[in-house]
Amino acid sequence: MNVIYNSENYCVFQYLGRNMRNMYELVDKRSARGAFFQDEVAARFMSSMRTAVAEEPSVEHIDEFLGGYGELATVPVVQH
Repeated sequence: MNVIYNSENYCVFQYLGRNMRNMYELVDKRSARGAFFQDEVAARFMSSMRTAVAEEPSVEHIDEFLGGYGELATVPVVQH
């Protein structure tokens, strides 16, 4: 597991799974909920995140981008 983004509001973890596929977990720290992305969804999520960082690499901008995924963060984070 690698932490690829960490702010006051969000954290994004990268997991390297079997068959060398990347998987990502987005944790919304404010709601203590998360979302897990794998396969093609993970690839699209990371591509969009790279684009957001290239547009403006500020914490505010990245947090705003990740906030767009807030509705997907439905799994309660109990322990990490």
